[in-house]
Amino acid sequence: MNSPDPSPIASTPAFVPESHAISFGFENTYARLPERFYSRLDPTPVAAPRLVKLNVALARTLDLNPDALASTQGVEILAGNRLAEGSEPLAQAYAGHQFGYFVSQLGDGRAILLGEVIARDGVRYDIQLKGSGPTPFSRAGDGRAALGPVLREYIVSEAMAALGVPTTRALAAVTSGERVQRDMSLPGAVLTRVAASHLRVGTFQYFAARRDTEGVRILADFAIARHYPEAAQARQPYRALLEGVIARQAQLIAQWMLFGFIHGVMNTDNMSISGETIDFGPCAFMEAYDPATVFSSIDHGGRYAYGNQSRAALWNLARLAEALLPVLAQEAGSEEAAVVAANETLATFELQFEAARRAGLCRKIGLFAEREGDAALAEDLLQRMAANRADFTSTFRKLCDAAEGPEGDTGVRELFADPGAYDGWAPGWRRRLEEESADGQARTAAMRKLNPAFIPRNHLVEAALDAASRRQDFQPFEELLDAVSRPHEERPGLERYAMPGRPEECVLQTFCGT
Repeated sequence: MNSPDPSPIASTPAFVPESHAISFGFENTYARLPERFYSRLDPTPVAAPRLVKLNVALARTLDLNPDALASTQGVEILAGNRLAEGSEPLAQAYAGHQFGYFVSQLGDGRAILLGEVIARDGVRYDIQLKGSGPTPFSRAGDGRAALGPVLREYIVSEAMAALGVPTTRALAAVTSGERVQRDMSLPGAVLTRVAASHLRVGTFQYFAARRDTEGVRILADFAIARHYPEAAQARQPYRALLEGVIARQAQLIAQWMLFGFIHGVMNTDNMSISGETIDFGPCAFMEAYDPATVFSSIDHGGRYAYGNQSRAALWNLARLAEALLPVLAQEAGSEEAAVVAANETLATFELQFEAARRAGLCRKIGLFAEREGDAALAEDLLQRMAANRADFTSTFRKLCDAAEGPEGDTGVRELFADPGAYDGWAPGWRRRLEEESADGQARTAAMRKLNPAFIPRNHLVEAALDAASRRQDFQPFEELLDAVSRPHEERPGLERYAMPGRPEECVLQTFCGT
C-alpha cells in the first residue's frame, strides 16, 4: 500500500452529495465460515465521534472515497455508530500463549471486523474497528481504546509501511467524546485498521485446543485460499502452508530488526498468518544499540527483548505447527510422519531469518555484492556500537555520508562514546567498499533508501500522545506522522526528528493500550 497523505484532515465533517454515497463494497468471506469462528454483533455507539485523522492515500488505494469517509455519515461508520451497507460485523475467536502461558479463549475483546474489501491492487483486505465496545471475548474489559494507544498505532504502523515492512495500516482515528478508565481517566478513541487478514497463530490454537480438527482444516483451507494459493497445488498443502508462514515470518522479523524495532508483545495471538506486523502495543524503536533492550512495561523478564525476537518467533511458529498436526498427519499418513515434517520445516526458520538479516545488514553498510567476510565486518560494527551506546538509526544513516569519503567520518565518530572504536573499524570497511562496482554517489543513494533519517523516536511519540490526550493538541501528532511517512528524505527544518532524546527525555517504558 502507499504511504499516507501527511496533510491533516479537518475534523469538521464535509457535506457529501448523493453521488458520493459511502460504499465499501464489502465481500465478507470470513462471515461465511461456521458460526463457532466468531460472534456476530454490532459496534457499540460512542457519544460524540470526531475525526482526528483520515489516511487519504490509503483510502484511495482501497478504492474508497475519502470525502465520503470524512463526512458526518462516514465518521459515524468509522466510530461504530452506523453500519455501512454490506457490513457483517463480527468479533473473531482466537486463543494464544501470552508470555508463554496458554489462554484457551482470547478473541477480539475490543475489536470488530466490519468486512472485507478488494483494493485497487486486487488484494482483499479486512476493515476492522479497534475500541468499538465490548464483545463476548472482552473478559470483563470495557472494549474501548484510549486516544494515546490509537495514535501510537497510527504513527507506528504508518511508519512501518513507509519503511517497507509488511504491516497492518491505519485508515482513520476518531475520538469518541467519552472517557475510558485505565490507571487514570483518558479520552477515548476508535481506530480503523486495515489488514491482509486478522488470522493469527492463536486462531489455529483456538480450534486445536478444543480438538476441533474440522475447524483447524477449515481455517487452514481459508488461510491457503486467502494468503498462500500456491500451497493448494502442493503435494502436501498444509505443510506448504506452514512453510509459507515460516518464510514470511523469517523475512518480517529480519526486516523490522534492521530498523531497530522491538514489537514488545510477541504472543502467539499477536503473530499474523499473513506475515504482517500486527498489534502495536508497547512497541518501540531502539536508540542506543543493545540487543537486550526492552521497553515494554509488561515484559519483566525480557522475553521479547530486541535480540530475542527471532527466537520468540520460532517458538510461536512451533505452536502453529502443533496446532496443525492433526491435518499434517492426515496428509503425511501418520502422526509420527507429521511431527518429522513439522520439525524439518521449523528447522528452516533460523536459516531463512539469518540469511535475510545478514543480507540486509550488509546492504545497510553499502555492501551489495556478497563476499566472504562481509557478515563478520557488519557484526563487528554492531559489537562496537553496543559497547559505545551508538544510536542505531543515526549510525547507519551517517554511514551513508561516510561511504562517499573519509570527510563523512566525523558524523559517525561523534555517535560513539569512544570514537576510536569507529576508527578501528572504518579502514577495513573502506577497503571492502573499494571492491564494490558502484560509484560513491550511487552507493550512497542506495544506502539512504535502506537507512532512514526518521523513525518514530520514543520521546517524540510520547510527546505527541501527551499533547493529544491532555490538551487535544494534534499538531505534534501531525508533524511526527509527516516526518515518519517519508523516512528517507532529508528535509530542512525536521532535524530534531532525526535526533535521539536528551537524557531527560528518554523513554524507559512503553505501555499496552488495554
